[in-house]
Amino acid sequence: MKFTAYAAAETGGSLHPITLELPELNSRQVLIEVTHCGICHSDLHMIDNDWGVSAYPLVPGHEVVGHVAQVGGSVQGDWIGKRVGLGWQAGSCGQCEWCVGKQENLCVKPQATIVKRYGGFATHVVADIDFIFPIPGKLDSDKAAPLLCGGVTVFSPLYRHGVGKGRRVGVMGIGGLGHMALQFSKAMGAHVWAFSGSPAKEQEAKSLGADEFCITTDATALKSAKNSLDYLLVTATADLDWMPYVNLLRPNGTICFVTGENTRINVPVGHILSNQLNITGSVIGSIETMKRMLEFAEAHGIGAHTECMPMRDVNAALTKVRRNQARYRMVLEA
Repeated sequence: MKFTAYAAAETGGSLHPITLELPELNSRQVLIEVTHCGICHSDLHMIDNDWGVSAYPLVPGHEVVGHVAQVGGSVQGDWIGKRVGLGWQAGSCGQCEWCVGKQENLCVKPQATIVKRYGGFATHVVADIDFIFPIPGKLDSDKAAPLLCGGVTVFSPLYRHGVGKGRRVGVMGIGGLGHMALQFSKAMGAHVWAFSGSPAKEQEAKSLGADEFCITTDATALKSAKNSLDYLLVTATADLDWMPYVNLLRPNGTICFVTGENTRINVPVGHILSNQLNITGSVIGSIETMKRMLEFAEAHGIGAHTECMPMRDVNAALTKVRRNQARYRMVLEA
């Protein structure tokens, strides 16, 4: 079966429509007819081969919503026609200690949707049935698509680290990830702080769930917020003096990074010891976490704030993401 996709032919190249041959499904795979696909910064990293794992022609897209068109022979259940989603992970080995322990996102042989595979900027995409998730009925497809990578990326650490009622939670960076983190944190019952370098985002941040707003370029404001937080989720990518942000934490506090692979932090160990602080990171989420996230999003009316464009305008949409002009996630429609 042939399908149409938008692909980059070379590193950093523009995307152009091409016709490709779909591989035959194995017994555990599912074919999705794509209706929506979000654009994530990871798509740009792959187009530009920033991580050294890209293969061309490269078809990006790993925040996919669509309908099941075909299933492999071992797939059980009534899947044909069902509205489903697919995120960054399209498969795992199923045998390593992390898969057996239901932490598939830490698999030693992960299968990413857009690494050596064709992603969701296309009419169709293939993934393992275990990584296909029914989209709850109350979630609009365009609002749900970014949840499948960006949403689970911020939900997973908040859920895993027990964010809830009575906790003081900060979200640093009110962008594509941060605007979803504010919604999840508030719905979990936390008292929420938003940290941003843009004063213009204050009212919107508060509409998304922030109880407090702090300008990160104001050293006095940061200092006045010292010892205010139990938990700080960092969704911004920057090389900063991290001590003012670590100083936001109360004893036993946690600072968690979900982005910024090349970010370096320099914090005196003595400060970590004397306050029993935790510095940690998180990557996407397990199968179970993805399911919980979608259920939680439906129950609390949480979705990404999106701008939709036709799939044919993919290059214009990618340019908006590159220029940080999206408020807050770009989504392509078939």
